[in-house]
Amino acid sequence: MRVDTMRNIDYYAGVPIAFLLTLLKKTINIFIPNKKVKAKNTLLIELSEMGSAIIVDPAMRKLKENIEGELFFVIFSKNKVSLQLLGTIKEENIFSINEDGLLNLAISTVKFLFWCRKNKIDSVIDLELFSRFTALLSSLSGAKNIVGFHAFHNEGLYRGDFLTHKVAYNPHIHIAKNFISLVDALLSNKEEVPFTKRIIDDSEIQIAKVDVKDNQKREIYEVVKSYYKDFDKDKHNIILVNSNASDLLPQRRWDKNNYAQVIKMILENDENALVLLTGAPSEKDGAQQLTDMLNDQRCINFAGGVKFLQLPHLYECSKCMLTNDSGPAHFASITSMHTFVIFGPETPALYGSLGSSTPIFAALACSPCVSASNHRKTPCSDNVCIQVITPQWVFNTMKPMLDDIKSK
Repeated sequence: MRVDTMRNIDYYAGVPIAFLLTLLKKTINIFIPNKKVKAKNTLLIELSEMGSAIIVDPAMRKLKENIEGELFFVIFSKNKVSLQLLGTIKEENIFSINEDGLLNLAISTVKFLFWCRKNKIDSVIDLELFSRFTALLSSLSGAKNIVGFHAFHNEGLYRGDFLTHKVAYNPHIHIAKNFISLVDALLSNKEEVPFTKRIIDDSEIQIAKVDVKDNQKREIYEVVKSYYKDFDKDKHNIILVNSNASDLLPQRRWDKNNYAQVIKMILENDENALVLLTGAPSEKDGAQQLTDMLNDQRCINFAGGVKFLQLPHLYECSKCMLTNDSGPAHFASITSMHTFVIFGPETPALYGSLGSSTPIFAALACSPCVSASNHRKTPCSDNVCIQVITPQWVFNTMKPMLDDIKSK
C-alpha cells in the first residue's frame, strides 16, 4: 500500500473513528472505571519504520528488566525482520500486520485483537508519533495501561483520548530518549502531568552490539569473493555505500551522480578499496545504474548479495559505510563499523544513529521540515538541504578515516 494512501486512511477514517470510540470509552468508564495495573505482559507498537525497531532497543531492554511478564511487539509484515537483528523480543511474541491492501489490513487487525487477549496483554506502549491507527489498536487491545505521546495544549494530530499515561513528546531530544520516557511513564509509581520529569542521560540509550562469529565472517568473505574473484580479505578494504532511500520520505535521496563522484574519489584514494553497493534485491537495478556510471571493477553491485539477517556480519567485515538517512544507518549501529550518514529533511539530533557514526548535515533554516506534527509529510519538492551537500564535502568528511584504513 502506498505511503500517501495509508496517510489518507489514517486521517479520513482514523479521526472520526477515534472520536466516536473516545465517546464510547468515556461513557463506559463512567459506569466501569478503568483501573491501572502493574505492568506484566507489555506490548509495544511500532509499525512503519525499520530503523525505529533498532532505536527502541534500549527502551525495550529497560522494560524487560523491570517487568515480571513478557514483552510483545506489533509491526508491519515487511518490517518484522528488523526486530530479529538483536532478538530482544521472542519470535513468538511478535505479531505482524499485513499492510498489503485494505482487506489484508482489516483481517490482520481483527486477528491482532484476538492475539492480544490470548496473550493477556495488560499494558501497551504506542511508540508511533501521533498515528491514529496505532491509537485505535492500543484502545482496542484490552490493555488496562495505555502509554503514548499526547499533544496536551499543542495543536498536534488528533488521535482520540485513550491514554492512561500521557507523555509529552519532546522534539528537542533524540527519539531514543523519548522512547525511554514512555517506559518511565509505565513503570512510574506516581502520577505526573506530563510524564517524564527527569533527565535521561546519554548512557541510557547505548545500543546493544551483536556478536558476529568467525564462521559468519568467513561466509561473507566467500560471498564477496564470488562477486570479485581477486578478493583478498587481508589486502582489500571493503567500503559499503547505500544509495537507497525508502518511499516514506523520498526527499532524503542524494543524487546518484554525487554518489558516483564520491565512490570515484574513494577508489582513487586507495588502490585496495573495494566498494560494495548494498541494498535489498528490489534495489538491484538502481545499484546497477550506479555501477555502470563508475565502470570500475572495484565498484560492485552487491544489492541482494546477502540476506537481511546477514547484514551485521557484512558490516563487521567492512571498514565503514556511506549511507543516506535510512534503515542501514541504524542496522549498522549494533556493530562496530563506522557510518557516515547524509541528512536532509530530518535531523541527526533526533534520528542520528546510536552507533559509531558521523552525520553530514547542512542545517538549512527550513531543515528539518518533517516532524510528528506534520505526519512526516513535507510540502518540499526541491530538497536543497540535500543538494547543497557536495561530493567533495562528503569525501573530505570521510577522508581522515579512509586514510587511516589505507595505512593499516
